[in-house]
Amino acid sequence: MNNSMLREPNNHTLLLALWAALICCVVIGSLAPAASPLMVAIGRLHIWDKLQHFGAYLALSFLPVIGFRDRRRGIVAGLSMFVLGTLLEGGQHFSPGRAVELGDIIANGVGVSCGALLGACIAIL
Repeated sequence: MNNSMLREPNNHTLLLALWAALICCVVIGSLAPAASPLMVAIGRLHIWDKLQHFGAYLALSFLPVIGFRDRRRGIVAGLSMFVLGTLLEGGQHFSPGRAVELGDIIANGVGVSCGALLGACIAIL
């Protein structure tokens, strides 16, 4: 392996780094109190809550499917984002002003399913 390969991150590394950053953002956003400046700012966007869940979990499942070199591991990592979403939704019970919603869990699941399918289709190409 030459030195340039050690210095230049490849596409897989960049995708997985983006995935890790997105996981951090989703964890923070999911557990922040309702009155926090972050949640107030997100509320000002006037984007339907379920669409936010769908989009976030679509990205959370899509990125590992196309980011992992081993497609099977990528799919497993992508689908595991549903478990993360369910746990975070449960954690909202302990966050002031937040509530656990079945609709959010369903939106997470639909996003994870669509993201994994989209990633698998792209990975085949």
